Amino acid sequence: MFSEKTSDLVRPDRLGELLEGMTRAAHAAGELTLSYFREGAQTSAAIQYKEGGSPVSEADLAADHLLRDRLAPLVPAAGWLSEETADHPERLGRKLVFIVDPIDGTRAFIKGDPRWGISLALVEDGKPVAGVLHMPALAETYAAAAGQGATLNGVRISYSKHPQLRGARFAGPIKAMDGLDEQGFSVVREPRVPSLAYRLARIASGDLDAAVASTSAWDWDIAAAHLLIREAGALLTDLDMQEPTYNGEVPRHKALTAAAPQLHGELVEAIRKIAANT
Repeated sequence: MFSEKTSDLVRPDRLGELLEGMTRAAHAAGELTLSYFREGAQTSAAIQYKEGGSPVSEADLAADHLLRDRLAPLVPAAGWLSEETADHPERLGRKLVFIVDPIDGTRAFIKGDPRWGISLALVEDGKPVAGVLHMPALAETYAAAAGQGATLNGVRISYSKHPQLRGARFAGPIKAMDGLDEQGFSVVREPRVPSLAYRLARIASGDLDAAVASTSAWDWDIAAAHLLIREAGALLTDLDMQEPTYNGEVPRHKALTAAAPQLHGELVEAIRKIAANT
């Protein structure tokens, strides 16, 4: 168990130990959720619908409880923000907060698409310092700690070296893809990625060159992936070139761009033009 003193958390050796604990928690949640998952078929989990029509499954809720039980003892001083837990303003007074999505890509999970994941981040003063994205049905685990790089299944990862936006492998809204093509970039369109965290993590691994997230992504969608991107040497910013911060009163974000550093400025400028014409 970690001391409640922040200084103990920022030491590299302590962050590494914390990341191991978070990874174990993500894997435990992965085993639980896989027991409900049916690849290519409807989940066995019971499904409810939130206000607004978004689905939440029995597996989401069970994973949320498991993760809170596993993560809270790691950092007793940390607050809690999860997609599947009622929000409480108490977290706003915390320097440290766990930000969790028990299943990122619930719709994919429900219908048997394996591209869903478990996203965990520890945020300190609004910045992620440890993050895990576990993709149980794909047997992929991304992990990162501040200042220690990013890994995929334990192997160090880095951004793509594609030299320009033209011809880049791109994932994002159709409107963004169309707008990039209209500007002459002829991007290689990747199939829709139902988990936003996974879409962004693929920038960190170099599997994608560039990506866009529409306005209104939540903290739990992006916090872990943001750290992966940063530790892999790539960039995630809004259209003002500002990195997201977390644990705000309203934990939502503007449109975001993610790319290898040599492409990022070009991507931001292109997406600005698309936004201006919308």
